[in-house]
Amino acid sequence: MFSSPLVVCFALFLSLPVVYLFSSSILPSKAAAPVPSSPLILPSAAASDELDDLSLFRRAATPAGRPPKCNRLGLKKPRPKIAFLFLTNSDLTFAPLWERFFKGHDHLYNIYIHADPAMKSSNTNSSSRTSTASSGKRVRLTGSRKHSNHLLLSWPARSIWDSGYRSPGGVFDGRFIVSKRTERATPALIAAARRLLASALLDDPANFYFALVSQHCIPLHSFSFMYKTLFGNSLEAVQAYINPSKFPSFIEILSDEPNLYERYTARGEDVMLPEVPFEQFRVGSQFFMLTRRHSLLAIKDRKLWRKFRLPCLNKESCYPEEHYFPTLLSMADPKGCGHYTLTRVNWTGSFDGHPHLYGPDEISPDLVYQLRESDLGYSHFFARKFSPESLRPLMDMADDIIFGTEISSSGDSVSEWTILFIYFISIVVPTWMMIDKN
Repeated sequence: MFSSPLVVCFALFLSLPVVYLFSSSILPSKAAAPVPSSPLILPSAAASDELDDLSLFRRAATPAGRPPKCNRLGLKKPRPKIAFLFLTNSDLTFAPLWERFFKGHDHLYNIYIHADPAMKSSNTNSSSRTSTASSGKRVRLTGSRKHSNHLLLSWPARSIWDSGYRSPGGVFDGRFIVSKRTERATPALIAAARRLLASALLDDPANFYFALVSQHCIPLHSFSFMYKTLFGNSLEAVQAYINPSKFPSFIEILSDEPNLYERYTARGEDVMLPEVPFEQFRVGSQFFMLTRRHSLLAIKDRKLWRKFRLPCLNKESCYPEEHYFPTLLSMADPKGCGHYTLTRVNWTGSFDGHPHLYGPDEISPDLVYQLRESDLGYSHFFARKFSPESLRPLMDMADDIIFGTEISSSGDSVSEWTILFIYFISIVVPTWMMIDKN
């Protein structure tokens, strides 16, 4: 028989492979020691933002990721809505004017706000912040006024509120989406616009038009005028679901602007090739009103985005936010777009790439009438750029000049006239004919 020490040694020898096999879970891992980071393993902040956006875009573009169509009003086909996308890096100074614009039309619009977390507010009084935000808790940002569960967008309150930003409240309360840093003349503004589009697409299937505006924009017409211009009367609005291609997007698309080639080569001589030939490169206003199908096209795009997100070598000629969307839609569906913007901007006397800033002394009814006009035969819906001090004179003439004369053009009043017309045809006319026969 084997001696006891020999048996023990033999058993230990046989157990060595088992110990080696499970050592990684028993002993401290050697990988715990500091290891130099690699950009291929640990993504940068920009790459991390890109991954977050891609996840949002996939959910917004996937039918299974969208809320049921009966979520909203208990109807299969509610009336189409306009999603207002506010892209801002400061307070929403004109919130009171927009409040008056939206009043009475709760079922026809949604609001989404992308606020740069690094923004500096004109109001630094901490007492103006909401109690929820200043408590340090997470702010629940939902995509519907009824706080539906299909879209929860939130971030630590300090990322925006601790900068002194003032929540405008009212219809803007709880309408902020997850936001990232933005910077003028960089791809960050494109990313922010796509983030707004995706959030609105995911939130409400009734969102049909998507209007991008800034904190310096004001409405030039009543909501009723705008809605009727876009959709027609109540019966015609149903066509948005039946035949969506009938409705165009409104985005400025220009091919003959000065310095177009300098803008095209701002990243390098041939960098945009082969995806974007110079002959297909376009420029236009940063602010647009896209249909749902074109908004989906924008968030699904990967090919052109890979080019437009590249850094610029010539920053003086590089304005990606004015190039990406016009080029994308011109290449994909030029006939489905009105090649003009609905936002009026005055570039006379522009400085450092910024348009004219209207002050309170310039505000008058004549200015509003002038800003509405267009050489192309349509009326502008919005105008920019206005100083915060312009709010008071704008509010003073809001009811009588901007909104007051167009109350009768609402979609709801058209629906009532339609009902009266049907009643007249089906009841009054047959009754009159019967009386005439007798």
